[in-house]
Amino acid sequence: MKHVGPISGVATHKNFIATTGYDNQVILWDAQSGRALSRGLHDHLANQCSFSHDGTMLVSASSDYSARIWDIPSMQLRAALIGHTDDVDTAVFSPDDQYIATCALDRSIKIFDLNGRCLKTLTGHTGNVLTVAWSTDAKTLISSSVDGTLRHWDVASGRQIHLTCEGARTDTFETMGDGCVFSGDDRGRIAIIEGCQTRYIAAHKAGIKKLLLRENQNLLVTISYDRSIAFWRISKSDKKHPELTEISRSTLPALIWARAADFLDDARIVLGTFGSRYATFDWQHGHWDLSDIEPGQSLNAVATAGVDVYAAGDAGIVFKNGVKFSEMGSLCNFLLPVAGKLLTGGQLGLLFDAATGATLYEHHAPLNCGAAFYRDGKQHAAIGSYTGDVLVFAIELNGRLNLVSSRKIFENAVKGLAASDKTLFSVCANTHVVWQDIATLDVIKTVENAHERIANGCCRVGIANFASIGRDLKLLIWHDETFDAYRTPHKNSVKCIAASSDGKRIMTGSYGGTLAGFDVTDRQWTSFSRPTASGISSLAYDPLQNRFLAGAYDGRIYPVDESPDAA
Repeated sequence: MKHVGPISGVATHKNFIATTGYDNQVILWDAQSGRALSRGLHDHLANQCSFSHDGTMLVSASSDYSARIWDIPSMQLRAALIGHTDDVDTAVFSPDDQYIATCALDRSIKIFDLNGRCLKTLTGHTGNVLTVAWSTDAKTLISSSVDGTLRHWDVASGRQIHLTCEGARTDTFETMGDGCVFSGDDRGRIAIIEGCQTRYIAAHKAGIKKLLLRENQNLLVTISYDRSIAFWRISKSDKKHPELTEISRSTLPALIWARAADFLDDARIVLGTFGSRYATFDWQHGHWDLSDIEPGQSLNAVATAGVDVYAAGDAGIVFKNGVKFSEMGSLCNFLLPVAGKLLTGGQLGLLFDAATGATLYEHHAPLNCGAAFYRDGKQHAAIGSYTGDVLVFAIELNGRLNLVSSRKIFENAVKGLAASDKTLFSVCANTHVVWQDIATLDVIKTVENAHERIANGCCRVGIANFASIGRDLKLLIWHDETFDAYRTPHKNSVKCIAASSDGKRIMTGSYGGTLAGFDVTDRQWTSFSRPTASGISSLAYDPLQNRFLAGAYDGRIYPVDESPDAA
């Protein structure tokens, strides 16, 4: 047993390690030998997991809109917790192991008993809820959200009893026994929250994706998209306010995914990876154990250039026509043919020449997407980052890249870029869309909350129009600041989009492995299929073959013939 998709969640309990992955698997491992013992399956991406305090149960949260309780060590399914209407991000046991709290991208929190009965639904967040935790006395729940707030809830009544506005997306937090809360945000800050008072510490250059607290050691750990893990000593001043002092900091290996980690023992941390199994880090000696980890096989990007088809993914390997072409050494999120070059980049924030593996530019946060266009007689490349920056490079005659603009367009991740002759169009995880004037690169228009949930991608349609898709399952075709909205046939979040060269056909792909074609002229859906149980990660149009190509998390490329002749 092994993972074949990124490991998104990690939990530990004594001699057990549990991992959840984007391959839908939940695997139980023996912490001493590292051997996989048993596994369970979700119907979609498995996001996080947590052990019961007595170690007899495990709960996992999934993008199949459920959480599931498993018996340990058999991994027999005990109960499915259903009722959420979007991806479940976190599920945790109450201190007495009698209840489970879940939170989801439907902006709600639910409390279940062990038989799967929903007892309460808590609402109030205005953005996706990412993390939920119980107080030590089980009377209160605390939740964090992309709406920039931490909220306290009374479990008995289900009412919100306290709200802390942080002003930035909060993925992760930890609570001390005295009620003090440490949280990490998308600006790389640690917030120390005591009642109504909040103090901030600038800790990282990019968002903090995971916090770990070991209170008996007075130890706080922060893991960030700036590719570092930092260790902080917690001390109390004369006024009894906690203070943080940095102990050490280490660079994350390229294989590590910053969102998944847990303490293994007093000296080691276990972390999620983009490979087949977890990694460990002995922070006291600075030693990483990455042994026996096979590269992930998921594809994240597909592109065409002339007669050639390129693909890249978790392993950082670029394939040309199905054969290994080059190796970047770290996960790649996109492929961009421009000016005879092929650009790629991803988790490390490095922009690569995909033909040689050479690093062309280094950003402080992961790179997510790209678009090519002409400006001032030169070809340019726009690259979007997880921190909301759009980087624009001119491709000089000698082939070198010259950074001509770096602007923070959004507060959250740039999820898609597309360009026409005059306009650069981008969509953001916070649901906003933006137009930039190519001549000046200034922002000329912004539409906030264009999508009802996270916008995942966009493409050019025809000469000057654009289209965007997102978690709200909608296709938006834009005409300046107005749009026509079309409900897609997908049942899971729409991940990617591409258009034919003439702009008459659009293809969309979902995390559920489905593909749906749309006729722009007739404004109707023309096809729907599911070529894989794995998610569709990327789409490209192949003009020579007059077809679309769908890259998938199972490592394969699926041709999709949507030409008029095929119809």
